[in-house]
Amino acid sequence: MSDSSPPAVDATRRESPVGVVGTDHITLEGTNTEDTIEYYRDILGMPLVLRQPNLDRRHLTHLFFDAGDGRLVTFFVNEERDSADLPDPDPGQVHHMAFRVEGERIDEIKQGLEDAGYPVSEYDRGAFHSLYTEDNNGLTIELVADKFPVPDDQRGAVLALAQQLREADGADFVESEHMREAIEQLGLDVDEQAVGDIDAAAGRDFD
Repeated sequence: MSDSSPPAVDATRRESPVGVVGTDHITLEGTNTEDTIEYYRDILGMPLVLRQPNLDRRHLTHLFFDAGDGRLVTFFVNEERDSADLPDPDPGQVHHMAFRVEGERIDEIKQGLEDAGYPVSEYDRGAFHSLYTEDNNGLTIELVADKFPVPDDQRGAVLALAQQLREADGADFVESEHMREAIEQLGLDVDEQAVGDIDAAAGRDFD
C-alpha cells in the first residue's frame, strides 16, 4: 500500500538532477510596451535596465526590469498590442506576482496607488503584511511588507519551522506567534517590525 500522507514540509534540500541556487528572472507575456513601462517603472519603481528584441520572436520587444534585489522581471511586449483585462488564470498560468516593499511606507504606498487610479486591498497574513493591487492588464500584484526581516538564507528554515508550529497549534495559517517562536528556536537575531494596523487574515476587497 502506498503512503498517502502529505509530503514533509521542511527546508532540507533534496538530491535532484538540477539543484537550482536561486531565481534569476521571471518572464511574462506582456501587452502594450508603453503601458508596461509606465506601470512597472513609474508606478512600482523598477528601473528598466534592458530593452532589446525578443531573440526568438523578433516582432516582440523584451523588457527587463530590476526588482531591487538582483532579480529581474521581464516582459515580451509589442507597441501594437493593447492592455486588456486578463481572464481568471487556468492551472499552470500566473495567478499573481509578489514584490517586497518597506513596511513603514504601507500607508504612503496605498495612497500613491489610489491616487494613480489603481485599486488596493490590504491584508495581515500573519507571517507578513500584504497590499494587493493590479497592473495595466489586471494581473494581481502583491506588495509584501515583512514583519520579520529574516535573512534570505534563513527564510526557508524559519517558514518550515513556523509551519510545523502552526500544525501543532491547530491553526489555519501561520500567525505572527509561530514566526516569533520559530525565530527564537533557530536562535536568529531578528527584530519584529510593526506593519499596518489591520486584524490578521482580515482585509478589504477592491472597490
